[in-house]
Amino acid sequence: MTRLMLVSSLSILALAACSQVVEDTRPGQPVKQRQEAFKAMLRSFEPMGTMLRTNQYQPDAFSQLASELISRRDAPWEHFGPDTLYPPSKAKAAVWDRAEAFERERQDFFERTDALAAAAQTRDQAQVQTAYAKVYDSCKSCHDDFKTK
Repeated sequence: MTRLMLVSSLSILALAACSQVVEDTRPGQPVKQRQEAFKAMLRSFEPMGTMLRTNQYQPDAFSQLASELISRRDAPWEHFGPDTLYPPSKAKAAVWDRAEAFERERQDFFERTDALAAAAQTRDQAQVQTAYAKVYDSCKSCHDDFKTK
């Protein structure tokens, strides 16, 4: 009987732990919200890169995508609260341990996306290409320091 109670208790604890992981990734949870916000930004950013890489630059479409990126760029940052470092987050503890450096990366991203939007308005593919590369580098820099691979 004692063995049965022990096994039952352990099973309940295991199920509770599993439900916590599931709960943490449900829509509405901070980790899920920031993941979705970053994915929304990618839906604007990736098509711009495709246009440039495949030499199919369309100034009007590119400008629209740059505007969409600007409109979406604020969304993920509010979901990096102090209590949001838990699996399945890919955020490193450095986001919170080095908060000033993380904020500098965020500000750099904002400056570079502003420059991208301005370049898109010129309709000059060379300016757009340079500005796009700088935004890409900003994303990579932040991921290198603050996101697990």
